Amino acid sequence: MGLRVSKTALLFIIGVSLLASVSYAQEKDVEESEPLFPIQQNGKMGYIDKTGRIAIEPQFDWAERFSEGLASVKIDGKWGYIDKTGNYVIKPQFDGAGSFSEGLASINIGGRGEVLSVAQGGKWGYIDKTGRILIKPQFDKVWDFSEGLANVKIGGKYGHIDKTGKYVINPQFDKASGFSQGLAKAKIGGKYGYIDKTGKYVISPQFDTAWIFSEGLARIKNDGKCGYIDRTGKIVINPQFDRVFDFSEGLARVEIAGKWGFIDRTGKMVIKPQFDYSWCFSQTLASVKIGGKWGYIDKAGKIVISPQFDYAYSFSEGLAAVKVGGKYGFIDRTGKIVINPQFDDAWRFSEGLANVKIGDKWGYIDNTGKYIWKPTE
Repeated sequence: MGLRVSKTALLFIIGVSLLASVSYAQEKDVEESEPLFPIQQNGKMGYIDKTGRIAIEPQFDWAERFSEGLASVKIDGKWGYIDKTGNYVIKPQFDGAGSFSEGLASINIGGRGEVLSVAQGGKWGYIDKTGRILIKPQFDKVWDFSEGLANVKIGGKYGHIDKTGKYVINPQFDKASGFSQGLAKAKIGGKYGYIDKTGKYVISPQFDTAWIFSEGLARIKNDGKCGYIDRTGKIVINPQFDRVFDFSEGLARVEIAGKWGFIDRTGKMVIKPQFDYSWCFSQTLASVKIGGKWGYIDKAGKIVISPQFDYAYSFSEGLAAVKVGGKYGFIDRTGKIVINPQFDDAWRFSEGLANVKIGDKWGYIDNTGKYIWKPTE
């Protein structure tokens, strides 16, 4: 006989379900909208929120940034994972610990490491977010999962495993990368080619050096010169440059005879090599070095902020760190100094804050230059 449910009970069940859905959505929103930043105080590390409020009291010997809702932390020589409330989700027990990626994190047993989560020696495996070891430590070196597979090294050879730990591609390569845009670079017999997710070479080993695919193209190098190939292996930009980088905002920086310029995806030199050095385009501007000073150009190659800085980083969130007279400050996109040079080092803005250094101490500022967390150690 079927179960009969009254209208009132049914409405109650629906209401509870909706509340649960809203609660989950709110938790998800908090996860995505409440970044936490690692800080150091009296030799211990904890976390602050965007306002500078201590969200997790300094208590760890080391603390990494959060990834997929969890952060690896070290205490008394062992690594574990906490959530954004500071509670241990996975108690400290590992000798090394990576960040979560695609639901799994690499962990080390038997290795040694002083501060950072990268341990030397021992064996590496993977855990899920409950701390359960899904793939037992057995590898000499591992990388994050990417596109469902992870690059691993064992017995001097590289292969790829799936999330059950099964070899999808047996260790056989002298070098290999993780997968990007469906392909991974793999070296055998002194040459690099590209394999698909079955381990089959779809671009035969023929390059002296190779990089992973980005925006549909990959950098390659033969006989000392660099160019680009597409995903079929066709050389779309002939090897002719001394150094090249990935495309960013439609352009790639390249070096010829000690000078840097920019090409488009057809290989056309859009901005001729004339700079002593350059960084990639970010927020439509690129920092370039001319005659010992740094400035910024637009995508037409026009100097929009004259070379005047001792060093200049790329723009992020509308501001860029620049060095003047041995100190770092920040400029806006017009070149105006909006945060006076006063720091011994400075990182780019991310999620509204920038990490800055005074002496040996690190702190955080907002985009007005106000200290959200004064430099401490």
